[in-house]
Amino acid sequence: MNSEELRSIQAPLKDKYRTEPESAVITLRAEGKIGEGISCKVETGSALAEAGLHPATGGDGSLACSGDLLLEALVACAGVTLSSVATAIGIELRKGTVNAEGDLDFKGTLAVSKEVPVGFRNIRLSFQLDCDAGEEKKKTLLKLTERYCVVLQTITSATPVDSEIIIP
Repeated sequence: MNSEELRSIQAPLKDKYRTEPESAVITLRAEGKIGEGISCKVETGSALAEAGLHPATGGDGSLACSGDLLLEALVACAGVTLSSVATAIGIELRKGTVNAEGDLDFKGTLAVSKEVPVGFRNIRLSFQLDCDAGEEKKKTLLKLTERYCVVLQTITSATPVDSEIIIP
């Protein structure tokens, strides 16, 4: 897809969202089934992901760790966003790799220390690209990717989450 094709696909959507702002608010959903042992099965649209305990918390490593799934979602979103932005601003990507890694201190997760926060201490996101863009164009590409990546923005903005238990 080139920038003209992308613009022609997105233009009517953008026009609609400008004239009917409420139509731009879409609710995405995910559902998981609590599985055997300590696991949760999540349908991803094209596959079934089964998450369980990380070995650092007692798992055997046979199931996906939710922290890994978070990083995978970040990589997927950042990769799609970067590719879309590159197309829109006229950067031809010959190939590229997106990497995310994050540091966790499991003393928080396992309640070994109340002073240790639960969750990632930090996350590093990197892009290795084969393209002819100059430094300024690459800076713009990174800036716009960071700005428009839904998962990255959700993580960095600490989006509020409302939780509840529903008894049928």
